[in-house]
Amino acid sequence: MARTAGSDGERTEAAVREAAVSLIARYGYEAMSMRQLAAEVGVQAAALYRYFPTKEELLFTLMREHMQGLREAWERSRAPGADPSGQLAAYVRNHIAFHIERRHATHVSNMELRSLSPDRLTQILRMRTAYEKELRSILRDGAEAGIFSIEDTGLTAMALIQMMTGVIVWFRPGERLSIAEVTTTYLSMTMRLVGAKIDVNTTAPRVPADAQRTL
Repeated sequence: MARTAGSDGERTEAAVREAAVSLIARYGYEAMSMRQLAAEVGVQAAALYRYFPTKEELLFTLMREHMQGLREAWERSRAPGADPSGQLAAYVRNHIAFHIERRHATHVSNMELRSLSPDRLTQILRMRTAYEKELRSILRDGAEAGIFSIEDTGLTAMALIQMMTGVIVWFRPGERLSIAEVTTTYLSMTMRLVGAKIDVNTTAPRVPADAQRTL
């Protein structure tokens, strides 16, 4: 990725982040060197430290921004006034769309937690917990209202998160299923898992036109 003439600090920093996500997803955090990253961006290795004093600071920034982006996307996707089924459908749609669009960043965030220092690991895990608490709250509200039939809210939330995030492992644009079709199927599976009945056609995922490609 050659550095374009006249690029300013913000553009260079953005290029560093983009290249870092790709390289870490491909080779792993430990295997990627700052020199390799600098070559990918097209700058001197010493220049990277103007933006990220340490390699771990770079990794932590990538993970933190990933979680911030996920939370912000969920805030925009909430279904105000909807019952727990509608809220759950909105959560599923947003979670799948966000992670498919950011496949490499998701892989880095899931696989490289072990590379963070204890303090930074705690910060990322707190952000995850806060996001997953939203799902547990939806499930709890649905169970209390008699809409969902759930034996263990925490375990169900964990199963749903793993199922939805796991889409990035096998989803490939241009093959059999579109993002919309995958999301509709996952909505059906989710509602069955929580013991709810819902017409998934009324909660069809809102997918941008340029994303309507078949898997």
